[in-house]
Order: sequence, then structure tokens, then C-alpha cells
Amino acid sequence: MQVIATIPELRAAIKQSQTAHETIGFVPTMGYLHEGHLSLIRRARQENDMVVVSIFVNPTQFAPHEDLATYPRDHERDLALLHTASADIVFLPAVEELYPSGYTTYVQVEGSISATLCGVSRPTFFRGVATIVTKLFHIVTPQRAYFGQKDAQQAAVIKKMIRDLNFDIDIVICPTVREKDGLAMSSRNTYLTPTQRAQAVGISQALFEARALIENGEHRASHIRQSIETRIAAIDDAVIDYVSIVDATTLADVETLSGETLIAAAVKVGKTRLIDNIQVQISGSI
Repeated sequence: MQVIATIPELRAAIKQSQTAHETIGFVPTMGYLHEGHLSLIRRARQENDMVVVSIFVNPTQFAPHEDLATYPRDHERDLALLHTASADIVFLPAVEELYPSGYTTYVQVEGSISATLCGVSRPTFFRGVATIVTKLFHIVTPQRAYFGQKDAQQAAVIKKMIRDLNFDIDIVICPTVREKDGLAMSSRNTYLTPTQRAQAVGISQALFEARALIENGEHRASHIRQSIETRIAAIDDAVIDYVSIVDATTLADVETLSGETLIAAAVKVGKTRLIDNIQVQISGSI
């Protein structure tokens, strides 16, 4: 496993793979890896000759009041996990490598796809995501890139971006990986106190209860949303950012569930903002 810190060195390593006509699978991360990340890497390992993983806490997707300075980092632990997962290259750049002095170019995916859901309370977030992913795609030049369903809006934004900018990359979305009790895995789960951790599972439980409602024939978005909000409101120290029921592709609000529908929630438990979602397919019967 090569650990590379500079763009020229990474491009040289990738050129060797391209010369050998090897396919490249890419998994961008912000580090502090967990089983969710490792599942993406294993999928990439199955489907590609070379697997490149980036570890970069991207400053442009954090607002000034957010947790850039305290975001969990443990490169030694991450590298050990990546070695076990059989990554070929780990790109571990400094901030200055990707955003040198005088940097002024950003990528913005306009419209409701980035302005809704997390885009309401984090209005600069997806500009930062689109910018860093564009840069990494140009540097790594993968055939496939892997993202988790937990970050459903991010995945939708990236899919829209690659269509609009004509990237020749397959975006592979992999299922959300959960703890045994159902809580979606997240690096930010480490912020939770033991009491908050026990409470946070109520978020996924609210979504699973909503799925059961849908399976029993409830397709009215307002009723499903109310069920989720009532369940989450019962969690101590929980403050709802949003509960939204939207078209899974456009992220436009729906009144009645049909086709592929995303049911998403963002909730602060204490000071920790957690996101989760489920996706359902409505086609006459579930």
C-alpha cells in the first residue's frame, strides 16, 4: 500500500496503472474510518484492479461555526485499517496541496438538489463537496467512485454534477452500514456521550417505524412525517433540523409517495448533528 501526499506523485502512480490498462476504483473519505467506509473499499476491491482511497478533511465544506477543528482524526489507525482492507494507494494530502495560496475556483451545483435538506442549514456545504470531489476526480481519474447511501443528498448532488460536467465515471452508491442497534455509522458518533448514544438510536427507529407504516399502506407524506417527528421529539436532548420526504432523484418534496422516495432526517443530539435516511420504492405495492 502506497501512502502519497502530493498530486504529482499520485498522478505518476496512477499513470502506471493506466498504462497497464487497469481499472481504478476511488473512495473519497474524511478519515476516522469505520465499517461504513470499509464496506465501500471492499466493494471497490471486488470491482477494480486498483483501489485509491483519499483521506482529507475538506475545509471548504465547513461553515465557520462548524466542527472543522474538532473533526476526529487518527491517520495511524486509518492506515492500519486501509492496509487490512487491501487499498492500493492512500492519498493523504495537506490542505495546501489541494487549496494552495490564492485558490479561488469553486464548483456549485445550483437548484433545489443542493438547496434543500442539509442545504438549508448548511448553505455552503455542497459547494465545498462539489469542489473537492471535482478536484479529486480530475487527479485520480477513476472509472468508478463509491459513496454511501447515508449521505443520500451528497450522492444526488455528485450524480447531478457528473452528468452536467460530462465526467466519464460510474457513481456506485452502497447501502448504509449500521450499528447492531440500527444507528447509522458515522465518524461524528464519537462525539456522543454514552447517554446520547443510547438516545440517538431513536432516529433510525423513527425511520424504520415509518417504513412499517408505508408497508401497511400509508402513502401520505404528511402523516409519515408526523410519525417520524413525534418519535424523534421524544428523544431527550434531540432537536430536529429537518424531516423530509422527497423524490429520490430530484429531492423535490412529495405529498404522496410514488416511485423511488427518500425519507431523510437530520437531528442534533446534544451538540452533534446526525443524518440518516431510508429509501422506499412505491409501485402499486411495496
